[in-house]
Amino acid sequence: MSGWQGNPQEFGRVAVLFGGQSSEREVSLESGRNVLEALRRGGVAAEGVDGVEALLVAIAARRVDRVFNIMHGAAGENGVVQGLLEALGVPYTGSGVLGSALTLDKVRTKQVWLALGLPTPRYQRLAVGGDIAAAARAVGFPLIVKPSLEGSSVGVSRVFNANQLPAAAALAGRYAGELLMETLIEGGEYTVAILDGVALPSIRIVPAGEYYDYHAKYKAEDTRYLCPGLEGEAETAMRALALSAFIASGASGWGRVDVMRDAGAATGCSRSTRRRG
Repeated sequence: MSGWQGNPQEFGRVAVLFGGQSSEREVSLESGRNVLEALRRGGVAAEGVDGVEALLVAIAARRVDRVFNIMHGAAGENGVVQGLLEALGVPYTGSGVLGSALTLDKVRTKQVWLALGLPTPRYQRLAVGGDIAAAARAVGFPLIVKPSLEGSSVGVSRVFNANQLPAAAALAGRYAGELLMETLIEGGEYTVAILDGVALPSIRIVPAGEYYDYHAKYKAEDTRYLCPGLEGEAETAMRALALSAFIASGASGWGRVDVMRDAGAATGCSRSTRRRG
């Protein structure tokens, strides 16, 4: 809300949608508390709503003029909430049905990027119970195994040899959807926020541990975030890549694109898009 010069009453009654039942519930609750506090501090009449059923109750009671959607994962990001609000004629933040549904699915997002020539790590898609050894041979070690429909590094494993494959597949297989196996890119890790069609300065992520896992994202207090993450032509190129990936995936409004910069090739590889809102 800082820097905004309008009348906060113009927003009407805002439902901040958070929580839900996905594996990212804990993260979403914290995000929701932060958004709710910021909106109220800015004078907006905001109400916290935990999950889709509570949102429907609030809408039916005519307590909602628009929705700030910060419900991570599953229904909050896969097009379900977006389609519901479209049908009810309630304005909401973030991407629409198509952008939300596509970008929650890592496999199909990669397929779109590859079709357009955007760089993304080599990969294999696997049904639960698929031939992980054959997929690993196609991708090559080291590699990453993850669920295709989860975020926040849930169910992700770094795999450096065949002996580690069964445990990695078992972990990812606890979650819904296909598994995604892709080349492990070793190098600098960055994220680029997109706001209203503009790529903002990149942020370089420097975890204290081996890599940027769930703990480094949400628990640790020693992860460093350096902005801008790059300078000169490298920064310009990364922001252009992030914006191209965002647009190609049908995302809109605001979100972010995560990028690994291959240490050997010094080029960016798009890894995932989150269409927050």
